[in-house]
Amino acid sequence: MKSCSSEDLCSNVVSHDGVHKKRFEDNYMKSIDPENISRLDELNSRINIERAVFKQSLANNFRNNSNVLCCPECVSINCKPKQFIKNTIPSINWLCNYKWKEWLLKDIIAGFTVAVMNIPQGMAYALLGNVPPVVGIYMAFFPVIIYAFLGTSRHVSMGSFAVICLMAGNVVMKYSDPIGFAENINNNSSVTSYSPMEVATAVTFLVGIYQVLMYIFRLGIICTLLSETLVSGFTAGAAIHVFSSQIKDILGLKLTPHNGPFKLIYVYIEIFTKLQTINVAATIISAITIIVLVTNNEVIKPIVEKKTIIPIPIELLVVLAGTLISNYCNISELYNLKTVGDIAVGLPEAVVPKFDLMPTIAMESFVIAIIAYIVSFSMALIFANKLKYDVDANQELLAQGCGNLLGSFFSCLPFSASLSRSVLQQTVGGMTQLASLISCSILLAVLLWIGPFFEPLPRCILASLIVVALKGILMQAKDILQIWPISRTDALIWLSTYLTVIIVEIEYGLLVGIILSILVIIIKGARGNLSLLGRIPNTELYLEVTCDPKVEIDPGITIIRYSGSLNFINKNYFEKEFMKYLNKINFNEYNINKVNPGIENTKQILILDFKSLLYIDSSGGRMLKKLINLLIENNTVYLVGLSDTILKMLYSIEFFNENLITLMPSVHDAVIYAQSKSKDNISTIRL
Repeated sequence: MKSCSSEDLCSNVVSHDGVHKKRFEDNYMKSIDPENISRLDELNSRINIERAVFKQSLANNFRNNSNVLCCPECVSINCKPKQFIKNTIPSINWLCNYKWKEWLLKDIIAGFTVAVMNIPQGMAYALLGNVPPVVGIYMAFFPVIIYAFLGTSRHVSMGSFAVICLMAGNVVMKYSDPIGFAENINNNSSVTSYSPMEVATAVTFLVGIYQVLMYIFRLGIICTLLSETLVSGFTAGAAIHVFSSQIKDILGLKLTPHNGPFKLIYVYIEIFTKLQTINVAATIISAITIIVLVTNNEVIKPIVEKKTIIPIPIELLVVLAGTLISNYCNISELYNLKTVGDIAVGLPEAVVPKFDLMPTIAMESFVIAIIAYIVSFSMALIFANKLKYDVDANQELLAQGCGNLLGSFFSCLPFSASLSRSVLQQTVGGMTQLASLISCSILLAVLLWIGPFFEPLPRCILASLIVVALKGILMQAKDILQIWPISRTDALIWLSTYLTVIIVEIEYGLLVGIILSILVIIIKGARGNLSLLGRIPNTELYLEVTCDPKVEIDPGITIIRYSGSLNFINKNYFEKEFMKYLNKINFNEYNINKVNPGIENTKQILILDFKSLLYIDSSGGRMLKKLINLLIENNTVYLVGLSDTILKMLYSIEFFNENLITLMPSVHDAVIYAQSKSKDNISTIRL
């Protein structure tokens, strides 16, 4: 350590021992409010410090000067192929540490339960994507196998999710032409038309590509751009679209497909104009299904939960009952009901997606990739925080991206996590993604042998399942009641996103929410906070004078703290507000207690506390340099708490070449040092 000069290490010390103790207690008792008298026992815990005053140059000597970012052992371990494989395939870790006696039965029960729920949900959500119902079961099989090995969450149930299926379904509806595709096949036409499945698999492939690219560039942090407020407003608004898309099947109406902005308005106009054409049988079946499901969820389910963790598979029972009644009573033909239709037996053939279609759907696919990832990772975080384990944001991108890439070759829509299935998987005791693999094995049996059994199922029953399952997401509309009192800014983002999604379009709503969020960040970042500090009597603690009027202010020493960033956006605002602030202090607009108020001083000491300065760019640094040059002509200036990053920037713009500025590690060091160097100070800052 280099030797310290007398200027670096002055004789003043910070002390609260001996004679200071009684005076400190007396002042403390005078300063506290009567109702807080019980807090006097805090005096029993005290800090006794006696040390020399440090300047920044002396404090730097106590740092670890090593420039090594991490230990050599860590570097070598992270570079080993074995560790790389374990990081890339997290399932290796939990399989090696799997507690077979304790966890296997729980995972089997969870896997079976989720598989039972996946059958009706998958078939129902596939209809949202304008693809055959069996695609929903494909989605719960092919990509889920990949996620089980590559994902870091132990409890999320991946597969079909209403909002993602709806978004993909909008793209399918917009770019597919089923009739034209069939005619081209029959007539050997050269005109390009795409089937719904070709559009769907192209979307899935692009979603996978985007997610893998985000993994490669370590963009898992992108989830921070979409706040919980924005996601809540977006999903609640998208749920309205999902609900609206099911009205035609619930009422048995034949509606014209609508695309583009304001489509929901056109949908409801057409619904009300065609109410006289509703299918009475479909409406009655839908009403009965909804009543049964709601009764189970609100009445029977809470009672059953007290007896056993395994719930009644009411959705599957409803689907089985509807299928059997439709098959043996032939109600679909008698009452002109739409049914699920043909379901292929066995696994689908691998088909390469249509690459020539991808430039057309690139933007829509990117939005779906982002939303699918955000929804899944948000659910993964919920369970990770609850059960005390870690999830890797970037690894989740790889798992979902690879799952979608595989699924795109096997007739799958983009997959995501389902909150209802994930909660169920964790509630019934699922411990790892082995539960998902067990679920996949059960669904494989459905695909190989049982699929055609569901062909007579009326679509109105699946639509009813979707509507009831939406309750939780639809009820997110109540979030605004909690957000509004806390933050009007967050409430504005929520309402703008929610209303734009509903009135205009899903993608536009997301865009509006992101733009507003970025604007809020920029505006708040451009408005840092200036505050005048005073000292709690007989301590080294400094508080804002507006927070505690009992703090003391030395008329010869002005302490100003700045919190926030200083950059090209807010440099002019900072300079203007800083000058206003000094004028307020000079004219004594603050109701403050002054130490030795009768003393007439000759020179002012200005201490700028920059411990909370988060970032400074070259523009902000040059503005601060100009400001300091102005102040230093008639005042002594101390800069406190500058971080290494800030100092590096200031040195790069030659900030300290002209200015005789003293750097201090703490406010109290600066105060004691300033008092030791100057006995005569003036009471106003000279500008």
